[in-house]
This record gives sequence, C-alpha cells and structure tokens, in this order.
Amino acid sequence: MNGKVLLVEDDASIATVIRSALEDEGFVVDRCDSIVARDRLLASGKYDVMLTDVMLADGDGLATIGSVRAACPAMPLIVLSAQNTFDTAVRASDTGAFEYFPKPFDLDDLVRAVSQAVGAGSRPGEEAQSGDGLPLVGRSQAMQAVYRMITRVLRNDLTVLILGESGTGKELVAEAIHELGHRKSGPFVAVNAAAIPPDLIESELFGHEKGAFTGAIAQAIGKFEQANGGTLFLDEIGDMPIEAQTRLLRALQSGRIRRVGGRQEIGVDVRIVAATNRDLKPMISAGKFREDLFYRLNVVPIQLPPLRERAEDIEALVKHFLGHAAREGLPERRIDRAAIALLEQQPWRGNVRELRNAVYRLALMARDDVIDAETIAMVLGQDSALAERHDDLDGLRGALEGWLAGVAPAPGTVYHRALAAFERPLFEHALAQTGGNQLRAAKLLGINRNTLRKKLSDLDIQADSFLRLG
Repeated sequence: MNGKVLLVEDDASIATVIRSALEDEGFVVDRCDSIVARDRLLASGKYDVMLTDVMLADGDGLATIGSVRAACPAMPLIVLSAQNTFDTAVRASDTGAFEYFPKPFDLDDLVRAVSQAVGAGSRPGEEAQSGDGLPLVGRSQAMQAVYRMITRVLRNDLTVLILGESGTGKELVAEAIHELGHRKSGPFVAVNAAAIPPDLIESELFGHEKGAFTGAIAQAIGKFEQANGGTLFLDEIGDMPIEAQTRLLRALQSGRIRRVGGRQEIGVDVRIVAATNRDLKPMISAGKFREDLFYRLNVVPIQLPPLRERAEDIEALVKHFLGHAAREGLPERRIDRAAIALLEQQPWRGNVRELRNAVYRLALMARDDVIDAETIAMVLGQDSALAERHDDLDGLRGALEGWLAGVAPAPGTVYHRALAAFERPLFEHALAQTGGNQLRAAKLLGINRNTLRKKLSDLDIQADSFLRLG
C-alpha cells in the first residue's frame, strides 16, 4: 500500500476516474461528496493526503478548511477546482495546500503529486492574504500555469525571473508575488533598467555619497536600501549595461551593497524579482549578458503567454477593463458576443496593455451602451487587422444572406442549412492549409482535435486526401 487518500469530490464521474487511477498505483481511497461527510471520515480515520474540490454540495470546501487543519495539521492537502481563477489559486495557497490543480487536469500529474505529498508531508507556512483587485485575469491553461507558479513562491524568497513580451503584465505578477507573500508588510520598489542612463544606473541601484561625481550634491539612497525588508523589482533586466551587471551580481551573492563613492558596505535584505522581454540566452552568447547573473536570477522562471496564445481570456479581460473604465469616470458599457469574437481574432502585438487601451477608447467613443462589431470597426478601424476582419464578417454576412434568399428555407431550418453550407468548405480549407495535419488544422480553427475528428466524420471528409507528400 502506497498510502491512504481521502477524496472529497461531488462529481461522481470525476471521482471514479481519480479513484481508479490512484488505486491502480496502490493507494487506498475513501471518497465522500460533502463537508459533513469529510469531517466525519477525518474524525474516524487517519489519512496520508486529502484531495478536495472547492465547491461541494453543502458549501465551500476551502472556507471550512480550518477544521481540517485543526484535526490533521500535518496532512498534505491537494486542491481541485473548476473555479479556475487567480483568486482560487491564491485561496488554495492560503490553506498551505501542497498542490493546486485547475480542472481539467492531467491525471498523471495528479497521481504524481499525490505520491510526492505522501512522501513529503505538508508544507506549513504563514498565511498569505489575497489582495483586492489584482488584475491577473484569465482562465486559460496558460494562465493557470502562471497562477500555480506564483503561489509556489509566496512563502519563500527564491529569486524569480518573469519572462514575456511587452504588455503581458510582468509587473503585475511581480506585485502579486509581493502583495500576497510574506514580505507584503515591506516596501515594493520597482526600477526599470531600460529607462535609466547607463552612467547613472549604479547610483540608482546602490545610491551615492555626496561628491561621488559631478552633480552629486547630497547623499542619495539607492533602490536596494529603499527596498530593504521588501521586494526589489528589476524590470527590463536585459537592458542593463554589462558593467552594472557585475556589481548587481556581487550584491545578490553577498547581500551587501556599497554606495557609489562610499567605502562602507551595507547589508540589505531584499527579495529579487526580475523581468525581461528579451531572450537572454543569445545575449549571453554575444557577451551582452553575464551567464552567472542569468543563473542567479533564473531560479524560478515564470513565462507569461502573449495574448494571442490565450484568446479565450479576452472576453474576461475586456469586461474587467470596461468595469475599470466606468469606475474611472468613463461611460458604462457592455459588449456583445460578435464584438468579442472580432477582438479574439486580432494579433494584439502589444498584448494586454494594447487591449486595455483599445477597450478604454471604445468605452469613451462608443455611441451606444452596447459595443458591437460596428462600433469596433468605427472606433478601431484604423487598425488594419481589425478593419480586414470586419470586412471578412461583412462578406460572410452578405454571402449568407444571398444564399438564404436563394434557397427560401422552411421555417426553423435556417441555422442548420447555413451551417451545412459553410462548414464543409471551412474544414476543407483548414486541412488544405495544413497539408492534412489534423492537430494543426484544429489549432488553426481554434477547436479541440476530437471535435475536428467528429466534424470530419460527420461531413465525410477524408483528411488523408489533403496530405502533402515529399
């Protein structure tokens, strides 16, 4: 026997799958579907690990976790949740959870986590309270991975390197790590290496003594000292001059700094979070970034996805920004699904920042309370990609209207006739574009591969006929 597991899950089908997988690995599993039954089982038996859903039939499983901790303080907890928001991930972390799995999850990963939890025991630590309004929004799998990485570094001081394109929200992640972590009572100090002249960056970071250089008319305290006891966020670290990188590395290794022009070393206690939109490895090869500094910073990397790779989060982001715009005095607006679909098709090279600015512009300039596709074309029409997409929709609308006028469909058959007419060429075009590769075709269409296979079967389309040879 590998260990005894208590599974608290009110979805019978999910519980059956998890139970079967764990029992195949030699675990003994007891399952219940409510808080009341959970507490009864914990009172009558000893478990090596507990897996619990958040929303149960009789209440919020996490809200009542205090009684579990009181009864079984050393028992590791693994949280499962379909409420896959950043707030849920933080709440799971607040309980001292060993691991958090948003649904749907990889069953092999879950079994592996149970094995590790049984072997490692619990992860005790201080509670981290969730901040209000942190704008980390999205339920995509890519953002779930980000949330999980954030919660793993809240109770330690490991150095974090946040990677991602401009506008993806790197500073928001750094602020979340600070505000939700055990250093939240200390200062959060941000410095942008790209915005400081090369000859002033050492003074900015470490401070300077009076007379250290021309213009140094008084002593100045640097960012390291300002952040003492808290978090120092080094943004755009890839733009830091190589000479300053050497002094930064020394400060990180020793925990001591020396002001420019000073003789005395000063001890500092800071947590370092760095960020960059650059690929640092080619810069290391080119001699523009120190390899030893990279490894010192890259203890826990967090990769932020570009917005184009998580289009399913755009609706939530748009509604979030519309709410913020209204609270800042702009007119209250809603947005319809057609407009969201239009926004989901855009490349968003400026990522979340570009989307936010576009939403604020829409909130300001929309003629009606509801933002529709026409509003987007009118307000954001200078964006050629948006204009082209709107033209595509207009063309599709015109073709559909012409087709319907020609066939004079019977009442109640319009949707199915239109769907049948447009689905076949759509799927055939996707297969032609991808050389018959179903995985790539599904990705191109933005659907699940199993959905694609079913559609091909329903439409009797042979994917093999589109294969490219040679």
